[in-house]
Amino acid sequence: MYEDPHFWDDSEKAEKIVLEIKNLKSRYEPWEKLRADLDDLEVLYELTLEAADAEAFKDFEKNFEKLNAEYKRLHILNLLDGEVDKNSAFLTIHSGAGGTESCDWASMLSRMYTRWAELKGYKLTVLDLLEAEGGIKSITMQIEGDYAYGYLNTEAGIHRLVRISPFDSNARRHTSFSSVFVFPVLDDTIDVDIKAEDLRVDTYRAGGAGGQHVNKTDSAVRFTHIPTGIVVACQSERSQIMNRAQAMNMLKARLYDYYKEEKEKENEKFAGEKKSVSWGNQMRSYVFHPYTMVKDHRTKYETGNIQAVMDGHIDQFIESFLATKWKGLPMGDDED
Repeated sequence: MYEDPHFWDDSEKAEKIVLEIKNLKSRYEPWEKLRADLDDLEVLYELTLEAADAEAFKDFEKNFEKLNAEYKRLHILNLLDGEVDKNSAFLTIHSGAGGTESCDWASMLSRMYTRWAELKGYKLTVLDLLEAEGGIKSITMQIEGDYAYGYLNTEAGIHRLVRISPFDSNARRHTSFSSVFVFPVLDDTIDVDIKAEDLRVDTYRAGGAGGQHVNKTDSAVRFTHIPTGIVVACQSERSQIMNRAQAMNMLKARLYDYYKEEKEKENEKFAGEKKSVSWGNQMRSYVFHPYTMVKDHRTKYETGNIQAVMDGHIDQFIESFLATKWKGLPMGDDED
């Protein structure tokens, strides 16, 4: 195909084809390698039986566990077959009902996703941050890496915290809420049309740490898409031009998600993002007192190791959601 002298006549079309081929190869080549490794493992198994040696059996078990882990990883990736699942992601956290408690909870969630990104080897950049007493009112992060959106899209919804409040002198139990929104970082293969007359642009001085430049110039940018009411902001860059570009990327991602919802009319798919950030609408609960447990109300998956979860070990929840969705099992909330 590449040898066709006319292939690159339409460079935009050619680049899309090359990218599609690359994506397809990235899906089937790991399975081919796994098949070859399994053939080698079968030979190793026969040799191990003949040797009847304890060390040989340990070596076989080690190789078996390694291939089994790779199979599970590839199986999960197969479930991420959406148009933008392979893309990087924008993740936004908003504190909800609970005042100072919820702002602290939003900060804890921000740390959890930061640790998760580090464990995955992803790059994380804070694009917009609104601090409040006790923690964070809202934060938007860009998480760059293969399948970041596919993984994180399972985290969209309302997260509930139950604990003894560190802000309550009477040591009473408090319930706090924060919402998580996830949108894909779009590449050049997906076009989202934004008319200039539909856009209101505001500039302002960035807040928080960032040096003298940040505090003395109107470098922060806020876009409001008038027809939909969607608002995005970016203040992470020193240059207003760069903040404009990043804000536009975020707006395109939000509009892509919005138009997709409108087109498919699958409102229940996005219900977690639309519900009020309050009691009864949570998709996951994190209980620190009177016992320790993290429970996903959609899949019923739970764990008592809450510290590991808060340190970013949330893959079990992501994989459980993907597997449940793939099997077509019903997913609903409960009040436990």
